Amino acid sequence: MQGARFSPALLSRVEDAGLNASAPPQQRWLDGWLVRFCAGKAKRARCINAVATGQLPVLDKLALCQQLFDEMRLPMIMRVTPMSQPRNLDGLLEAAGLRAFDDTRVMVHADLSTLQSEPLEADVSLQRVGHAAFAQIVGQLRGSPLAQQQSHAQRLELSPVPFEGWVLRPVGESTVLACGQTAVEADMVGLYDVFTAGQARNQGWARKLCAELLQRAAKKGARTGYLQVDAGNLPARAVYQRLGFGDGYAYHYRTSAEQVD
Repeated sequence: MQGARFSPALLSRVEDAGLNASAPPQQRWLDGWLVRFCAGKAKRARCINAVATGQLPVLDKLALCQQLFDEMRLPMIMRVTPMSQPRNLDGLLEAAGLRAFDDTRVMVHADLSTLQSEPLEADVSLQRVGHAAFAQIVGQLRGSPLAQQQSHAQRLELSPVPFEGWVLRPVGESTVLACGQTAVEADMVGLYDVFTAGQARNQGWARKLCAELLQRAAKKGARTGYLQVDAGNLPARAVYQRLGFGDGYAYHYRTSAEQVD
């Protein structure tokens, strides 16, 4: 399913759901821009989202944002989507010297009732874990520093959208095969932090985990699924396509910083 086959109204709701689910405690509004400055790993929680045009010139707002990010000792990052305002924002940022990076796809499943079942084997266990435990598990799998794990846990705990963290393990073992989260808002469910342990890759665990989590959400009333994935992560995108997801829209980030962790 291609992005053109998703209605603009649905994609707008998906974008709003993604913004709500990634909301950190550290955010402010600045003349139509939603400015987030959480010191965690997720760039969605430490970037600028140009939600509305506002009244100030773009370069003036960039200067104000740069001052804030400097105070927080974070690189200033702008997230650019098809919904960003003004429409020529990306060109203005490029002209101002902000380089583009992290091309990302927002994938959408418009009808979870059509989801194919992916039964879990009898020798694996799906376990619900708390926010702090999940942040630690996925952080360790990614190799994230402790400070980022703690910021992640805080964001999950204070999120305006309820998250559920899940871990797949062999029965009777503490070894993690894969983990993932869902964030449910009304009839929409987002998949977040899906990660397979190195020793368990290429065995279908991520696909089976995602299918199980989506089906659980569908039984509680979710009709639409969404997720964000690196455009270059072709294996992951293939997994999601097998589950019935299609590309909804693309976004990327821009920054003047030489390096962004």
